[in-house]
Amino acid sequence: MNYYNEIKEKLVNNEITKRIKDYSKNKSDLNTYYKVGKLLSEAGKHYGEGIIKKYSVKLTEEIGKKYSTTNLKYMRQFYVLSKSQTVSDQLSWSHYIELFGMKDINKINYYIRISINQNLSVRELRTKIKNREYERIPEKDKIFTKENSNVSDFVKNPVLIKNNLNYNDISEKILHKLILENIEDFLDELGKNFCYIKSEYKIKIGNNYNYIDLLLFNIEYNCYVVIELKVTELKKEHIGQIKTYMNYIDKNIKSVNHSNTIGIIIVKNNNKFIMEYCSDDRIISREFVLI
Repeated sequence: MNYYNEIKEKLVNNEITKRIKDYSKNKSDLNTYYKVGKLLSEAGKHYGEGIIKKYSVKLTEEIGKKYSTTNLKYMRQFYVLSKSQTVSDQLSWSHYIELFGMKDINKINYYIRISINQNLSVRELRTKIKNREYERIPEKDKIFTKENSNVSDFVKNPVLIKNNLNYNDISEKILHKLILENIEDFLDELGKNFCYIKSEYKIKIGNNYNYIDLLLFNIEYNCYVVIELKVTELKKEHIGQIKTYMNYIDKNIKSVNHSNTIGIIIVKNNNKFIMEYCSDDRIISREFVLI
């Protein structure tokens, strides 16, 4: 079998298709690169790893510079990936290139899923990978199962908060300010479909007024989310405080069709022993890191 001629034919046909049918460029790319990757994989078994470099030299001379050794290896990786993961033409070839360096299939699946669900650009995907988002998801939640999950399962740890003014001494007031200045980035750190409602949300308990640091709502899970900010280690009184606020929202604010309120305590240092004895699984704590 002449692998080179078949590879060249598929790549040339793809170039023609992309010029004529602009709407199908991405689908044509992915289909072609899958088939080319399969041929390269088979050719490598017959002629050894060096065949890719040989083909690259000829293709570059006859078609163009974009068929470098690196790009041909990407095509082979795409074929290998396709055998273990259903790839989607909702993502571009450039999206997949960002994933080729990963060896953990669960990690690849995670980034493919969020890229599709959140309609991520290549730049946005690259940022999430750079910020090690997958590594900051709790281990038990890395394999997504909607039926057994809730909104708190996908909150990263630590939560990255932008410190654009390079504050050295961080008070709760400054932490609050930094979050509000970059509220969209903060919501993205928490997960998907969070909406901002109000900062320092005022509630009245008995004769006293209290202020919830941030009140959010999650559309996908249909629930309010109470955020409390602490610049210390997690303490047991923080659990009692946020639980009181959550119960207030459940009793006075949420509708009958809403799910129960979730509480997220964002702290400087976590304390696993405190959380071990927290009986309310609606409450989670996450550390923050300034970037």
